Amino acid sequence: MTQIHYDVIIIGAGVSGLTAAFRLQEAGRRVLLLEKAPRFGGAIRSAREGEWLIEAGPNSTLETTPLLTQLIQDAGVEEQKLYASDASKNRYILKKGELTALPMSPPAFFSTKLFSWGTKLGLFLEPFIKPSAPDAQESVADFVRRRLGKEFLDYAINPFVAGVYAGDPDLLSVRAAFPKLYELEQKYGSLIKGQIKGARERKQRGEESKQSARMFSFLDGMQTLTDALAAAVPDKLHSVVTREIFVGAGTSDSAGAGAVDSTGALLSGPASMDNAPADRTEATHIPPSRNARFTVAAVHDGSEQTFTTDDLIIATPAAPAAELSRGFAPELAIVLEEIPYPPVAEVITGYTPSDGMHPLDGFGFLIPKVEGRRILGTIFSSTIFRRRAPEGKVHLTTFIGGMRQPEEALKSEEEIVQTALDEQRALLGTPKKPDFVYVTAWKHAIPQYLHGHMERMSVIDAVEERIPGLYYCANYRGGISVGDCVKSAHAIVDRVLASPSPNDVRV
Repeated sequence: MTQIHYDVIIIGAGVSGLTAAFRLQEAGRRVLLLEKAPRFGGAIRSAREGEWLIEAGPNSTLETTPLLTQLIQDAGVEEQKLYASDASKNRYILKKGELTALPMSPPAFFSTKLFSWGTKLGLFLEPFIKPSAPDAQESVADFVRRRLGKEFLDYAINPFVAGVYAGDPDLLSVRAAFPKLYELEQKYGSLIKGQIKGARERKQRGEESKQSARMFSFLDGMQTLTDALAAAVPDKLHSVVTREIFVGAGTSDSAGAGAVDSTGALLSGPASMDNAPADRTEATHIPPSRNARFTVAAVHDGSEQTFTTDDLIIATPAAPAAELSRGFAPELAIVLEEIPYPPVAEVITGYTPSDGMHPLDGFGFLIPKVEGRRILGTIFSSTIFRRRAPEGKVHLTTFIGGMRQPEEALKSEEEIVQTALDEQRALLGTPKKPDFVYVTAWKHAIPQYLHGHMERMSVIDAVEERIPGLYYCANYRGGISVGDCVKSAHAIVDRVLASPSPNDVRV
């Protein structure tokens, strides 16, 4: 069987894999991008039904790193970039059944009814609270209770974590999920001191904090970016099942005695680019090439194809990455399978505004766990960005499930829609019948950085060190946001480019 050699093969074409492919292609490397899904872009999916915009994944991102800004410019889509409107600055939190604006300034904080005077005055004591031990295993909830108090946890951090991670602050590791908070305490001894001093350091790096960074999307949704990145990579295949990966003799000398057998390590079974592993199937034996570190056998359009490369980037979610790694790094497969991805349902609804309805004068609202509702929150999409709904209509996106109530996201589509409509009517006064409804249910949505996550990531580090040319890049490593994924992909690209340039050989 003919084996075609590429400088780099990337398995997985979400924003991480696409960013790496785009940058490596720019640097002159010959890249092959493989994706199991019938489209490129991963969780980022945008479409239109008439004048309604459907965002089935991330609705926006933050301008936190100049790497993301430069990527958009280089991809040629800067003119389509759309910043959030000034009208979307308000953020609401549900408290005692009423939507209350989250204070966005010190004066607003001291005048808000969202927090008691005990919580407000307690902030003055925060700089005097000792930091935890550097090796302490602390949850986000424990960290916030210790430094800011229970009420701040209940009505600020809990809904925020549900909105960002679809997660539970009692389960998330503060060091893994919010490393900047952990670092502020460790470096400055205080969040307040660290926020002030850290702002100067971010300015020197050209970065913005997530609190002050500008939010943006594109006129036709976030898929504008991933489509542009994919179009710039000529060698790519979607609807591909990766059946075998061999780690060949090319890695054995540098990997260390016994690390990789000289005949090559074999992974038999498909690697799914979806959020869950596919059923395993039998694979045809393909002898590994001795002219390259890795041999990848894949099936596309019913035919088996084989490729070789000196650098392999696995840019899939954790479960398929585990399947891909099982043959040559079983210890890594085990820890990757431990990373949970809770289910989340996303319900888009469109309405004609009616009397008595909430003015939707903000970004949206989040719901604390203590309020006992059946949704995580709702964003006011047509307030945030234009061209989300027909003229005179409003566009809402409601999120259900997550670690808080996973069972709610696993119900039938009819039940999920009814939950969203009932909660919107109760909290926003929306009409009984919507003009538009669209549901996306993710059975495996967002990776959770639970206790032990740092130790899991150290296993990846060890495997990458043991097998030169192998890299892992996905949102379970380095942050879950689009900006975090872009930043992590650039770090992997820098490592690939720093290694000796492989020969472009056809075997």
